[in-house]
Amino acid sequence: MPELDPEDAKLVILARGARGRTGAAEGAAVRDTDGRTYAASTVTIPSLRLTALQVAVAAAVSAGAPALEAAVVVSQSTGVDPDSLAAVRDLSPNAHLLLANPAGDITWASHDVSA
Repeated sequence: MPELDPEDAKLVILARGARGRTGAAEGAAVRDTDGRTYAASTVTIPSLRLTALQVAVAAAVSAGAPALEAAVVVSQSTGVDPDSLAAVRDLSPNAHLLLANPAGDITWASHDVSA
C-alpha cells in the first residue's frame, strides 16, 4: 500500500482515537470538502444501532458539509458494512474510503464508493 497522504493519516488517527475512547467495535472519521473532520464510534444502545461511519457521516451532514472527500474506518473487520458504504455514497459517490486495522495499518482502500 502506498504512503498515506498526511490528511488521510490524520483521519486514521482520529478514527483510532474515537474507537479507543469508547472501546467500540469501530471508529471512523470523515473529511468534508471544506477540510473539516468528524470522528465517531459505533453507537449501540437499545433504541439505536449505527456504524461508526454512519455516525461520522451524520455529524458531517448535521454540520452542513456539502460533500465528503475521504472516509476511514478502523475495525478488526475485513470489510466495510454495506450500510456504511451507502451513507458515504449518498453524500459523495466519489469519496475515497480506507479501512484500517486497530493498529492503524491500511488493509483496504477504494478510490470511489459509487460501485
